[in-house]
Amino acid sequence: MSQTDMEQTAAEAQEHNVKQIKGILEMNKGARFRTWLNICARCGLCADSCFFYLAHDKDPKLSPAYKIKTTLGEMYKRKGQVDREFLTQAKEVVWGQCSVCRRCSMFCPFGIDMASMFMTARAVCNSQGILPAGLARTKQNIIETGNQMAVSNEDWIETCEWMAEEWGEEVVGLNIPVDVKGAKYMYTVNPREPVYYPQDVGMMAIIMYVAEESWCVPTKGWDCTNLAMFCADKAAAAIPVRNMYQAAQELGVEYILMTECGHAYRSGCFEGPYFMDIPGGKPPVKVKHAVQLFVELIREGKIKIDPAKKLKERVTVQDPCNVSRSGGLSEYLRELTLMLCDDFVDMTPNREYNHCCGGGGGFIPMGPEYKKRRMASGKVKADQIKATGAKVVISPCHNCFDQLNDINKEYKLGYKVVSFKELITEMMIIPDKFKPQDEDEEDAGANAESEE
Repeated sequence: MSQTDMEQTAAEAQEHNVKQIKGILEMNKGARFRTWLNICARCGLCADSCFFYLAHDKDPKLSPAYKIKTTLGEMYKRKGQVDREFLTQAKEVVWGQCSVCRRCSMFCPFGIDMASMFMTARAVCNSQGILPAGLARTKQNIIETGNQMAVSNEDWIETCEWMAEEWGEEVVGLNIPVDVKGAKYMYTVNPREPVYYPQDVGMMAIIMYVAEESWCVPTKGWDCTNLAMFCADKAAAAIPVRNMYQAAQELGVEYILMTECGHAYRSGCFEGPYFMDIPGGKPPVKVKHAVQLFVELIREGKIKIDPAKKLKERVTVQDPCNVSRSGGLSEYLRELTLMLCDDFVDMTPNREYNHCCGGGGGFIPMGPEYKKRRMASGKVKADQIKATGAKVVISPCHNCFDQLNDINKEYKLGYKVVSFKELITEMMIIPDKFKPQDEDEEDAGANAESEE
C-alpha cells in the first residue's frame, strides 16, 4: 500500500469515527437534552450536592455543571468534531470525577438529569475505545464469558458445592439447589462472591434453607451485575441481563433474587429491559433484592433473630445509590437494621439524599490508577460515618463494601463493615431439626436403638 493510500485509509477511519460520534450525539439530542444543555442557570446547587466538589475544597471545576459544559457540552458545540486528545481528557472527567450517583439531579431546580448526560459523554468516549483500562477489561470479560470476572459456569457450580459442604457443618442437610424448574427464587450473585467472598454464597444458602424457601441457583445467567452499564455500552450491557432473564424464564421461576448489590438491582429491575428493547420497560420476571427478602422472612417468622445476639455496638447503614436513591429501598434497609441492632444511628444526610461512597459508577473496577482519587473523594463519606460514632457499618452492596473498607483504612476510623447476610447468619435461631448432633447425642441414639 502506498503512502497516499495509507493516509487515505487513516483519513477514512477518522471520518468513520467522527460519524460514529455524531450519531451518538444526534441519537441523544431529543427535546430533553436540548433543554438541559440550554437551561442551566449556573446556580451552583448541583455543586454543593456533589461529593467530588465537597471533598476537594469546593473546586469550581468539579461542579457537575462545569464538568458537563467542558465534556458533553463541548462535544455538541463542536458538532462531534473532537479528537482523541479531547476524548482522553473527557474520560478523566466523566469517569474520574463522577460516579453518576444522580444526587446532583435531585437538587437541580430545573430537574436536569446530569447522570444521563455524563453517560452520553461516556458512550462517545467508549465508542472510540477511550475508557478506563480496568473497565475495558471487565467489559471484555462480559462479552467473552457473560460475566464480569470471567468465571466459568463450572467454577461457579463447584463453588456452590464447596460452600454447601463447608456450611453444611452448621446445619444438617444443607444443599444449594441448581437449576430447579418452578422454584420461587432464582438466586443471582456478584462474581466477586465466588472469586473473593465465597462465604457469602454459603451464608445465603443457610438463610434460604432454614427459612425453607423454594429456591435455586442457575448454571448460567447467575451474574446479576452489569459493569458494562457504566461503560455506557448498550450492546455489552444487554449480555448479562439477557443471560439472567433467559435463565429465569427457562426455569420458570417467580422471582430473580439478587444478592446485596446496588447497581445489579438497578440493571435487572429498571435499566435491563431498555438494554434489551423490551416493550413497556419491565423485566420478564419479577426482580427482588436480598434486603427485601430478608425483611419479609423475619416479618413472617421464617427466620427468627435471637435478641441476645443483636448488635449492641453503635451501627450505621450505607445507602447505596442504586439501592436507595435509584432503587427506592431505603426503608427496607432501616427496618432490617432495627431488626438486628439495638443502637442504630443514621448518617446525615441519609436515604435518597445520602452521599455516594465513591466506589460506584464503575470506580472500584477502574483499578489502582484511580484509587488515590477514590480515597480523596471518599472523605465526605468518611466524615459522615465518623459523625455517627458507629463502630459497625452495614453495606448491602459489594462496591460500597470494598470502598468503605478502603476508606476505613485510609482515614483510620476503626469501624467494621458487614453485610446483612453476615449479621443474619450470626444472629438467627437455628431450629433443632437443623442442628447437627454432637457425638454424645449420636452415641445415645445408637444405644437406644440397640436396646430396642
